Amino acid sequence: MSENPSSGASGASGASGPDDAGGASGAGGARGAGDAAGLSGARDAPGTSDASPSAEAIDPDVDLHLPEQRAETARGHRLPVLLAISAGGVAGALARHAVNRQWPAAEGTFPWATFWINVLGSALIGVLMVLVSEGGRRAHPLMRPFVGVGVLGGFTTFSTYALDLKDLLERDEAGLALAYAGGTVAGCLGAVWLASVSTRAVAARAAASGAAPK
Repeated sequence: MSENPSSGASGASGASGPDDAGGASGAGGARGAGDAAGLSGARDAPGTSDASPSAEAIDPDVDLHLPEQRAETARGHRLPVLLAISAGGVAGALARHAVNRQWPAAEGTFPWATFWINVLGSALIGVLMVLVSEGGRRAHPLMRPFVGVGVLGGFTTFSTYALDLKDLLERDEAGLALAYAGGTVAGCLGAVWLASVSTRAVAARAAASGAAPK
């Protein structure tokens, strides 16, 4: 979420800003979706030949444990990656703020806007990671930092989720707080799983159709 819950992703009314970027962004369920060999064109940078071909990126951010991912922010790659993340984070945070302004939650009620922001963001992360990292597909080197870490990291929010939960508990709305806490986790994990599976199925069908004899 924007610090990215999986999000995996505005104060209670959208006050927390891009500082949320890169968190549950998405609910983290998509974090195991990526095959590092297809995440970025920077994988081919010099000095990455010792990386295991089957290594996987465990989340949408750069994993410094993998040599081929360290290359993304090495030397001249660092500034473009940081700028892409920053621009995406601003766009995602503004979108989240707009949603919370449009559908504000009354005090003591279920925070539907933040709930759906995190669920939608988690689903989009699932789609993104399949498209840019699986099946040998390659994307622009800045696609993952811009969309995954930036836009979806700024859009989803764990801090607002935690603040909403605290407010509900302080108002003695234990039932709502429990529903919100469990529902957000279940919703985000379910969304990222369903989106990933559906995207793989659609991509496989498209590939089979393209390979079929005319």
